[in-house]
Amino acid sequence: MTLLRPTLLALALAGATGYANAAVVIRGARVIDGTGAPPREDVTMVIDGDHISLMGPGLRAKMPAGTQVIDYTGKTIIPGLVSDHGHIGSVDGTKSGLPALYTRDNSLRQLRQWRAYGVTTVTSLGVNNPDVFYPLRADLHAGKADGADLFGADRGIGVPNGAPPAKMMQAGPSQLDRPTTAEEARADVDAAAARGTDLVKIWLDDFNGSLPVKMKPEIWHAVIDEAHAKHLRVAAHVYYLDDARQLVDAGVDILAHGVRDKLVDQGFIDAMKQHGTWYIATLDLNEAAFVYARHPGWMDQPFFQHAVQPDLARQFADGAWRDKVNNDGSTPVNEEALQVNLKNLKTLHDAGANIGFGTDAGAMPLRIPGFAEHRELALMVDAGLTPLQAIHIATQSAAQLLGLDDRGVLANGKRADFIVLDKDPSSNIEATTTIDAVWQRGRQVAGRVDAFKP
Repeated sequence: MTLLRPTLLALALAGATGYANAAVVIRGARVIDGTGAPPREDVTMVIDGDHISLMGPGLRAKMPAGTQVIDYTGKTIIPGLVSDHGHIGSVDGTKSGLPALYTRDNSLRQLRQWRAYGVTTVTSLGVNNPDVFYPLRADLHAGKADGADLFGADRGIGVPNGAPPAKMMQAGPSQLDRPTTAEEARADVDAAAARGTDLVKIWLDDFNGSLPVKMKPEIWHAVIDEAHAKHLRVAAHVYYLDDARQLVDAGVDILAHGVRDKLVDQGFIDAMKQHGTWYIATLDLNEAAFVYARHPGWMDQPFFQHAVQPDLARQFADGAWRDKVNNDGSTPVNEEALQVNLKNLKTLHDAGANIGFGTDAGAMPLRIPGFAEHRELALMVDAGLTPLQAIHIATQSAAQLLGLDDRGVLANGKRADFIVLDKDPSSNIEATTTIDAVWQRGRQVAGRVDAFKP
């Protein structure tokens, strides 16, 4: 094994400023760096302030006075997870979609939960109240608020009498735009750009036939054209292959959900690769619609239970609620959609398409922040990806979708956002649930999840 030279470590420590004018040295751990490479054993990381200033295998040397040394021998470290598709301020307990829920405190409550579960960066993909979202985003970027870092898609652009469903997301007028003409759509994009949005979101489809209308092509064409003119990328809520095909050909940047009605074909795969379109499968979305009524064994484990608010836990324990879900006609539809989505993810991944990471967590109570992302990793492996491929998508690839080159991998100069695990997930993805500690911006911000209260 090549050892990191003590002289390099000394130089790194001599230049360190850190939170207490001293570096933090972490040593002894196995490291999965997020690039898809195999784990490295006995890695030393020097953390200088909020970033990694030096990282390499081996090293045992006397440390300068004041250096904090943490020995994680036997542990595995992976980058903090990056969510490209979630929502803040939309749920609390079993309540959802109410404008009154979109507050700074409720949003931070969710962002702290994501972070406790190792999701250190979250994208709120629409239905955001700009008056709350932008000040909160600025504070989180600056480290002045306590939770996962935040990016987002402003209000988002929906359909009059259509998506997103008013019964599911009773968004206030400051949370959602529903233009009726191409001119109104362009104006909505311009307003979001002026407010400083990271992305533009559109809801295109009819939620698998449950809504009377879909977005008119002239509307979504206008959104894509205007967003690109403003140097903004567009993420589209989709369900159908035909819609996804048209959007990709029109230059949409991100498919915010997986295709769930049909298996993708070679023409679609070629178009995705030609345009460089990103694909976020959100596998957990359909599973979450039915799985809790079946009470799988992992629902009895602390990792799940500490992500569930009391009102939601009572709902899960209600036999009448479970019977209703199990007998609902939408359950087999969701089961089939999940199976199609799993196959399409594997096909697109193997073909070399750009794959992002997200779950739609926070949009509805059953999509549970933090826990959902770990279920997504497990489902990705069920789809046929290796654990290292799934972790790569949830870290480096997800950061690349957002255009972030400062996180998603563990390397010199990158943000010190990472998860410390008791077990090695490179051979068993379920090991990502064995969280010992979460670090963000160079300091430990959470411990074991059984100390967390949702």
